[in-house]
Amino acid sequence: MANFEAYQEYQRIEDFEEDSPPGEEDLIVHVPEGLKDSWHHIKNLDNFFTRIYHFHQKNGFACMMLSEFFELVQLLFVVIFTTFLVNCVEYDVLFANRAVNHTGPGHNPLDRNKVTLPDAILPSDQCTQSIQENSWIIFLLIMAAIFWIYRLVKVFCNVLSYWEIRQFYIKALKIRMDELCNVTWQEVQDRLISLQREQQMCIHKKELTELDIYHRILRFKNYMVAMINKSLLPVQLQLPLLGNVVFLTQGLKYNFELILFWGPGSLFQNKWNLHPKYKRSGNRLELAQQLSRVILLMGLANLLLCPFILVWQVLYAFFSYTEIIRREPGSLGARRWSLYGRLYLRHFNELNHELHGRLGRGYKPTSKYMNSFTSPLLTVLAKNVAFFSGSVLAVLIALTVYDEDVLTVQHILTAITVLGVVITITRSFIPDEHMVWCPEQLLQCMLAHIHYMPDHWRGNANKSETRDEVAQLFQYKAVFILEELLSPIVTPFILIFLLRNKSLEIIDFFRNFTVEVVGVGDICSFAQMDIRRHGNPTWMSEGQTEASIYQQAENGKTELSLMHFTIKNPRWQPPQESSVFISHLKDKVQHDAQSGPSTQLLLSEAPLCTSLQSNESATGPDNLLASVLAHPILTASGLQGRDHRFIPPSTAASAAASVLASLSSSQLAHPGRSRTHSLLPTSVHPESTMYRSDRTIIDSMTNSDSRIRSNTLQSEFASAEMSLHAIYLHELHQQSSHPQRTSGQWQSPVPMRDLHTNAGFQAQSGLGTSISMPTPVHLGRWQEEEEEEEDEDDQEINSGSTPKQGTGSSC
Repeated sequence: MANFEAYQEYQRIEDFEEDSPPGEEDLIVHVPEGLKDSWHHIKNLDNFFTRIYHFHQKNGFACMMLSEFFELVQLLFVVIFTTFLVNCVEYDVLFANRAVNHTGPGHNPLDRNKVTLPDAILPSDQCTQSIQENSWIIFLLIMAAIFWIYRLVKVFCNVLSYWEIRQFYIKALKIRMDELCNVTWQEVQDRLISLQREQQMCIHKKELTELDIYHRILRFKNYMVAMINKSLLPVQLQLPLLGNVVFLTQGLKYNFELILFWGPGSLFQNKWNLHPKYKRSGNRLELAQQLSRVILLMGLANLLLCPFILVWQVLYAFFSYTEIIRREPGSLGARRWSLYGRLYLRHFNELNHELHGRLGRGYKPTSKYMNSFTSPLLTVLAKNVAFFSGSVLAVLIALTVYDEDVLTVQHILTAITVLGVVITITRSFIPDEHMVWCPEQLLQCMLAHIHYMPDHWRGNANKSETRDEVAQLFQYKAVFILEELLSPIVTPFILIFLLRNKSLEIIDFFRNFTVEVVGVGDICSFAQMDIRRHGNPTWMSEGQTEASIYQQAENGKTELSLMHFTIKNPRWQPPQESSVFISHLKDKVQHDAQSGPSTQLLLSEAPLCTSLQSNESATGPDNLLASVLAHPILTASGLQGRDHRFIPPSTAASAAASVLASLSSSQLAHPGRSRTHSLLPTSVHPESTMYRSDRTIIDSMTNSDSRIRSNTLQSEFASAEMSLHAIYLHELHQQSSHPQRTSGQWQSPVPMRDLHTNAGFQAQSGLGTSISMPTPVHLGRWQEEEEEEEDEDDQEINSGSTPKQGTGSSC
């Protein structure tokens, strides 16, 4: 304990020395003895806030240390067990290639030739001798031992530092460990901001803001997101036969961060300051050559370590996935968000738990969209392979049931296992014959959660090219495992031959897009979400931005990131330029809502809209999004409303604007609960939700809200609000970028065939642009017609990849 207290004192002395602002390095500050545990003048606030965040997300000290301990045990187990399998097992005996006679007095004569497990294991002296005679094994064991000792020291340091974080939670934040799982990060962040006013953790400024904390935690992550957004990092490769391939693995990402941020020769002189020489443009060519040499050395180091890393990757993958594949062979066909997808879809200033929650909500619609594509040729082959494999498997199972001695036949268990795996894999290629898929609707539902998609996806949701681009963000788990296995081989060549060529662009990027913020240090300028500096005129920033094409963030990331951060942090006060953008957006929402459908009408359509999107278990926010997304289909179809009158046609933009305006009206009725530009209350209660005016709809939509904690409800509806903003901004962007197109999902200007045609045109005129009428979709004709299905199948059987269709219906 004395050592720990000395460690704390050392940390605080060093903290003050290195956290001093320019010109105040020699300032002496006296901290009284009674304030030793007050956490004054912390040196590395980046590291401190990051550890506070990880401590919260990983559920406290006990869980974190237990995970660290088992990581050490896993590493030790893999090394020892692999060495044992290579040197201490006699495989000729194990595979019965050599007979073993048990002639001892204690052995049964009938079991004389029976092989037991100890027979296949060499004695300890022979095993030791085998290891000592193999110099390669000794060398690998020494390397593994050095790495394990390094990890052990790191774990010990983590124990000390996270114990201090534990004390900080208990003494400073007043959060007990048994309460930590029930405290949201938002509450922890609020207490950090209040604590700064009392104890001055940062001496550069008196008060911290939510954005300051995010900048500290996500300093380097924001740079990575910006470089992916500007297509600076070489992760998209043009390969023969394969075409455009995205390759970004954990190993490659680690090397990028090592070279740019915290490795030897990196661009940052410490955790929070870019080296001054990279801020000057005079010697950019010399700095680019220097960076190129660092990248070359790092690539050569990766090439040298490639065999060892490759062996470790193969062993770890084998021990991690073999049992899962044996138990669930279809797990390799499951999908996951790729590492590139997580960076491409990530907002500026978005913490890990916020990103994981958002992508988790988008998992189902994205999976359904990807499953809406199938190859007719593969379907035919899969059905026949499944039939033949199933026939053989059925015979083998019947024989084993009749006589269990069949299992003793050589390779019979192997055959049963392989046939089961083949059947599971082939069935994954056979589509559900009774499911109706609407690719365009699924793509819109996916957009509501992931918030980003290229312009050329719209209207092309049923094309294989769009599907392939979505697959780059949402890859098979098998592809993920293969990429990680190939990473030690591919990474050195990407560094040496591709990243080196980007050296000058990287130097220019860090010089042009790095700003110094008082109390924070050097950050990526995109992370400030400055509309004036990085806004895009086609994303509601026209007249508010001075950014050139080079300075603009792609895909509306500045605008969407600003809205996301504002909604997630309702107490944050944005700067003047951002406030002007938010006010302008709110005025636009109010204007467009006048021509949109009412919130009551939208929510009354929720059950049908949820059914259209094949969402079996939708929650309140999901029903809300389903209503907004599917409302244009219902109005264009000519279906009657609840009052038995035809509903004027509308777009997703007007539907989203109507709901957002309803949220804003709810805030005006309760001005004390949030800022004027926020569209969600700071504290949401069942009796004061954002749908307070629609009392009957709330009762039917959220029957169990009284049993849900207010912060959980706020989080869910805040996510729904951000989804509505994403839909709305994308629709406005389409109108601005392609005014000739319809802002909905249809492009053919066909008038409505009902009594309210003129009213329909008037409803569309409220969007402020020339909007043509959507194409009618006759939902009444969704019926099974086997003859029509056969004709469509004859026309599409030669296509490479088509949307999956039901028995006789498609969307």
